[in-house]
Amino acid sequence: MSHSKTKHEPPTPSTLPGQNAPIEVIDMHTGGEPLRIITSGYPAILGDDILAKRRYAREHLDHVRRFLMFEPRGHYDMYGAILVKPSLPGADLAVLFIHNEGYSTMCGHAIIALGRYAVDYGLVKAVEPVTEVHIECPCGMVRAEVEVMNGQSRKVRFSSVPSFMFARDLALCLPDGRPFKTDIAYGGAFYAILDAGQFGLPISSSVTNKLTELADAVCQVVTDAVTLSHPDHDDLAFLYGAILTDGKDAFGDTPTRNICIFADSQVDRSPTGSGVSARLAIQHAKGLIKIGQTRRFESIVGSGFEGAVASTTTCGPHKAVIASVKGLAHYSGKASLWFEEEDDVGRGFILR
Repeated sequence: MSHSKTKHEPPTPSTLPGQNAPIEVIDMHTGGEPLRIITSGYPAILGDDILAKRRYAREHLDHVRRFLMFEPRGHYDMYGAILVKPSLPGADLAVLFIHNEGYSTMCGHAIIALGRYAVDYGLVKAVEPVTEVHIECPCGMVRAEVEVMNGQSRKVRFSSVPSFMFARDLALCLPDGRPFKTDIAYGGAFYAILDAGQFGLPISSSVTNKLTELADAVCQVVTDAVTLSHPDHDDLAFLYGAILTDGKDAFGDTPTRNICIFADSQVDRSPTGSGVSARLAIQHAKGLIKIGQTRRFESIVGSGFEGAVASTTTCGPHKAVIASVKGLAHYSGKASLWFEEEDDVGRGFILR
C-alpha cells in the first residue's frame, strides 16, 4: 500500500477549533445509537487512501476525536463520522468512523444515517423510489439504497462488504474458569458472537452492566487465544467487540435480540449493522438461513434492523455472504462546536 508523503506538520494537541472557525456537525441516531456527522471544520486528513487517512487521523489528530466524542460535547457512548475525500472510483462520499477508543473500520448504523444525509443534503441527486449512495469505508465500498417518497428520504438498506465466519464453536474459558463457546465472524469488523444464555443472562437492559462486563472478559480471552487475519489488509485484522445474543439463531423467522459491546466497553443502542452482517454470515454458514430470507434483529432498547443474505461470494479463502441490512435513522439536531483557550476540561474527558 502506498502512503502519502508530505512535509505537512501535524497540529499540536493544543490546536482545537475556535469560535471563528468551529467544527460543524449534524447529529442523528439510528435505532437509538448516536451519529455525529462532522460536516466541516475538521483539520485536513492526509493519505492516499482511506486506510492511510485512518492511520493519519489516529496518529496526528486524535485530540480532535476526543474533543468531539468526549464530555462536555459528547459522552462515553458517542459515535461519529468524519467525511473525507473519496479515493475509490464511484464513491459518492468517504467516511472515517470514530468512537470512545479510536477509529472503526465499518459501521452499519452510520451507513443508514449517512444514506439519508447524502440524499437530504444533496451529496447525491435524489431519485424516486430508490436512490443509490456509494460510501467508501475503511473496510471497502458499501452500497446504500435510500427509499425516497415525495422528495423525502425514508428507510435505508445497505449491502455490506463480504462477511464470513472466521471460527466456529471455539471452546474457551473465562479467567474465573467458566467455560463458553463462541463463533468469530467478520461483517466489516471482527466480532466474537455467542449466546448469553451460557451464563444465565437475558438480553435485557436491566442487566446491561453484567452483559458489558461479560463481553469485555470474552474479548480479552478471545484476543489472547486467537490470531485474526483478513485477506485484504492487516489493518482489518483486530477484534472490535463481542455480540451477546439470545441464542435464537435457529428460530427461523422469529426476531432475535443481541447486544454489541465494542471499542472501550461502548454499548451499541442499535442492533449493530456490521454485527448483523456478521451474524448473518454465521447463520448462513451453519445452514440456519437461506438466501433471501429476512430476519429481524433487535437491540437492547428494542429497536430493530431487517437482515437478509443477498448472495454468496468469497473473501480470500473464506466462504462469504453479501449481507443486506435495513433500518431507519432520524435527525436530532445540529451544532457549531469550538474550544476556548484555558478551558482544559473542555479538551474532552470521560466519566463512567
